[in-house]
Amino acid sequence: MQYPPTHLVVMGVAGSGKSTVAAALSGRLGWVCAEADEFHPDANIAKMTQGIPLQDEDRWPWLREIRDWMTAQARAGKSTVLTCSALKKSYRQLLSEAEGRVLFLHLDGGADLISQRMQGREGHFMPPTLLPSQLATLEALTQEELDAGSLRLDISQSPEQLVAAVVHALSLPSGQAPSAP
Repeated sequence: MQYPPTHLVVMGVAGSGKSTVAAALSGRLGWVCAEADEFHPDANIAKMTQGIPLQDEDRWPWLREIRDWMTAQARAGKSTVLTCSALKKSYRQLLSEAEGRVLFLHLDGGADLISQRMQGREGHFMPPTLLPSQLATLEALTQEELDAGSLRLDISQSPEQLVAAVVHALSLPSGQAPSAP
């Protein structure tokens, strides 16, 4: 079966496990993996490090960079796994403009569990004090997005369980990148 280049955007608030799940998916599928945080300009990182929530005007250039990277990968015939908070539907719409198939995997869980995870990690510029602003900004996947193949995943499951659920639900060829159209 031939698949077009596909982009799995592992989304959710900080501390939901995006990096862990994306790395596991990338390893299982053999797809290129990227962290959206790597696309942030220094000004955005400085704001977040100081506990200042980003505004839409901070996010749009960052999201366009990510979309353009996904398009470049698709043009090269590569599928990707990408971490990105993608908190608003409008952000996801912009990312969906990338060439190839774009699906969102929303890592969803309770604020207490996420806060606990954030407290336990080290070396990340996003402080736990920004979690409430992220939760307030988060717009859940719409029925239309779910019908198009995006998934909501419960973060109380292990990363291995989440990866298995994604591979099964999307009928992905484990260990083999989809071919270019």
